[in-house]
Amino acid sequence: MSVLSQLNVIRVSELSKRVNTFEGSLTILSDISFSVKSGESVAIVGASGSGKSTLLSLLAGLDVTSEGEIYLDGVALSTLNEEERARIRAEKVGFVFQSFIFVQSLTALENVMLPAELAGKPDAKEQALALLEKVGLSHRLSHYPSQLSGGEQQRVAIARAFVGSPKILFADEPSANLDSNNGHLIEKLLFDLNKQNGTTLVLVTHDEQLANQCQSILHIEGGKLVKVSNGDVTNVG
Repeated sequence: MSVLSQLNVIRVSELSKRVNTFEGSLTILSDISFSVKSGESVAIVGASGSGKSTLLSLLAGLDVTSEGEIYLDGVALSTLNEEERARIRAEKVGFVFQSFIFVQSLTALENVMLPAELAGKPDAKEQALALLEKVGLSHRLSHYPSQLSGGEQQRVAIARAFVGSPKILFADEPSANLDSNNGHLIEKLLFDLNKQNGTTLVLVTHDEQLANQCQSILHIEGGKLVKVSNGDVTNVG
């Protein structure tokens, strides 16, 4: 493995994504290439319908490309079946979505522990307790999701995303459904934990102010990568 491939925790080569509709084939993403260094924070921005969330899903192995390749920590996702992609996600990836996805019958602590337990981590409870303390929720461990406010639920989601010390964190509009105060708190937590853990952070956002906090910004228009601004993301297309 080359030094370049070791540094680039994400590498995308000539990626395209098409879906079949009643009116024929629809191209969502076309000929996208870039690489992201380990530990970097990256924003993906663009208008609604530009393909941002589709790109995030492809990067995380939740969907498959029509053409091209995505290398996640040196592994070509196209060579993996669904079960193998799920294992890569469990070992290397954390997620924060704009909608809170919890097991409603589990407490905050149990929801945070769950990914680590599924990945076979022996210290799942210790990690979960430490992360919930970091996000200011050590007093809400035994509360169920329905007993938590929106801001508290998103803080639980962030703690859950970082449990197991993922190499890459994907976030899709992480503060979109929150008021301004809670939104800023969530954003600060994401960046603080990103720096503390050396995690690569890739987030989709409409918020220009949030995007500008990232080291690099990928601008998507009409399914194409039209510009890379700020830091070290390399447009290799």
